[in-house]
Amino acid sequence: MVERSAIRILVLDDESFMLKLLNRVLVNAGFTDVTLFDNGQAALDRITGMQGGGPDVILLDLNMPVMDGIEFVRHLVGLKYQGSLILVSGEDERMLRTAEKLVQAHHIPILGYLHKPVKPDALAALVEQWAPASSVEGGPAKKAYSADELRAAIENGELINYYQPKVSVATGEIVGVETLVRWRHPVDGIVFPDQFIGLAESAGLIDALTRMVFAGAIEQAKTWREAQLPLRVAVNVSMDNLASLDFLNFVAELTASAGISPQSVVLEVTETKLMQDTRAPLEILTRLRLKRFRLSIDDFGTGHSSLAQLRDIPFDELKIDQGFVHGALVDETLRAMYDASLSLARQLGMEVVAEGVADRDDWELLRQTGCDLAQGMFMSRPMLPADLPGWVESWRERVRTELLVAEGAKE
Repeated sequence: MVERSAIRILVLDDESFMLKLLNRVLVNAGFTDVTLFDNGQAALDRITGMQGGGPDVILLDLNMPVMDGIEFVRHLVGLKYQGSLILVSGEDERMLRTAEKLVQAHHIPILGYLHKPVKPDALAALVEQWAPASSVEGGPAKKAYSADELRAAIENGELINYYQPKVSVATGEIVGVETLVRWRHPVDGIVFPDQFIGLAESAGLIDALTRMVFAGAIEQAKTWREAQLPLRVAVNVSMDNLASLDFLNFVAELTASAGISPQSVVLEVTETKLMQDTRAPLEILTRLRLKRFRLSIDDFGTGHSSLAQLRDIPFDELKIDQGFVHGALVDETLRAMYDASLSLARQLGMEVVAEGVADRDDWELLRQTGCDLAQGMFMSRPMLPADLPGWVESWRERVRTELLVAEGAKE
């Protein structure tokens, strides 16, 4: 850990009282290398003349005359600033969250934000998160793969399925799993889908990839059913998969040949781009629904997963995106979006899955609001199929001894 006295801090705020207050708080906490500025241009001039890329941490007010904090951030980008930011402002939560997103979009590390008046302990805790750039870069950039490499991986069976449980919020019982593909690369190890799904779509390989994932999921569902572990199995389907009517026959015939009920298969539809011709996707999805396959709108509220899709496609499950779930118990903006999504699904008679349930607070939100299903790291990370039976036993014990006991005590 870096000594507090060694961290170079620049404070920018147009209020002289706030500058003095922040300086006193920082010095009292042991951060003695502090420089104060009451206007953006003077601060930029100082940063330009500093050795070593400028201060380590900048405490930045947003609402300032002449040059506001947002404009100041843009100038920092031009200076290739290498340090971190902490936003300190009297603006409301939504404004601070938006500013935080903007800083992140500029690829400037942000340690967090604080509302005025600032609490000394909270400020010290944020500054202490700073670390030299070399220790936080997170290793090498993600490797880019070619279409030929991915095509060979599909042909060689290098793509494998992991499964993440979905559990009933009311009972804690496991209801199903989502199938999540990984690339078991012979050299690079496990490669995650954010490094190859986009490539598969752009290179025309997404249909072959999805069919391989679906076939593996159905075979696994059959194995679990024979082991007295009947589960709904969800598979992600791109709109690109739905451009050809052949996909309908593939799904229906493979499911029937394995003896799996269509009601046990969930197709999670993700629309990453607007479709120019919606006739084939609408026909396929409608006919799959008629055959009693379950249709889920994935990542609702993001990308093109929108109200228009709910209007046009007969979904019977809605997945609230993790960005609206984690932290929503205490964040008013996220809570409003979560509540609106849940209410909409309820009015449409749809089952609701909350994604990204990461901690006990997220679980408590779902319990309080009567959400149907939960998925996320609070329950389990994605796992190989061989690990699922052992997890089921440990999760059931956790439900008996921790979750339901604690919930019963509150009632």
